Amino acid sequence: MDIIDLRILDILDIVFVALLLYYVYKLVRGTAAVNIFIGIVVIYLAWLLTQLLQMELLSSVLGEFIGVGVFALIVVFQQEIRKFLLMIGSTNFTQKGRFFRSFKFSRDDFETKIDIDAIINACEAMGKTYTGALMVIQKNNKLDFVKNTGDKMKIELNQPIIESIFFKNSPLHDGAMIIEENKITATRVILPVSNDRSIPLRFGLRHRAAVGITEKTDALALIVSEETGQTSYVRDGQFVMFETLDELKEKLKEDLS
Repeated sequence: MDIIDLRILDILDIVFVALLLYYVYKLVRGTAAVNIFIGIVVIYLAWLLTQLLQMELLSSVLGEFIGVGVFALIVVFQQEIRKFLLMIGSTNFTQKGRFFRSFKFSRDDFETKIDIDAIINACEAMGKTYTGALMVIQKNNKLDFVKNTGDKMKIELNQPIIESIFFKNSPLHDGAMIIEENKITATRVILPVSNDRSIPLRFGLRHRAAVGITEKTDALALIVSEETGQTSYVRDGQFVMFETLDELKEKLKEDLS
């Protein structure tokens, strides 16, 4: 009888909670916070089990832990909560289904339009000539608040354009490049610099700016070092390790799909 009495709203309630948990997992995936998230889910499931089995003492202890833990979670997940609220506030519901793309379950549902080969090949070429570069790829969060600090563009993304912009004698080489939907939409952009003291001292302002913008938004950042020629990849305020540029290409495809 309980199953027969199940309402459509109950089904929608379950679906929305599942979507919310899925998106929270996507926010913390690849960061240290993912282990905390999994731990919270395990504790919550254990609390539900103790309630079901009427284990009153253990259920009371876990219940108090969950109640007090809510305030601790606000501190622990401050960065992730900021990104989530920024995504909600900056989403344009009428533009190309961007909001619903963020909840996709299959990588094949929405293929990225960005020419990743052009970006990787440009990084490789600039690395050989020790040409410094900083590229920011927009995802769901709008980057208008930083685009306004630079020169707005609307240029089709390709390797020669990227290399010419970051050429040492180019008037546009200083600052960051913003990439959106396979177009370069801004150059000479000034990014917020991270104050994270754990960033190695060998990294300069380009790397700190890349960490800063990925801490505040869900954007991805690529840096080519002017000193070493090495390419770095930053996501969620963290440096992502890779062995080869082919591996970097696969990581970009996964993060943009």
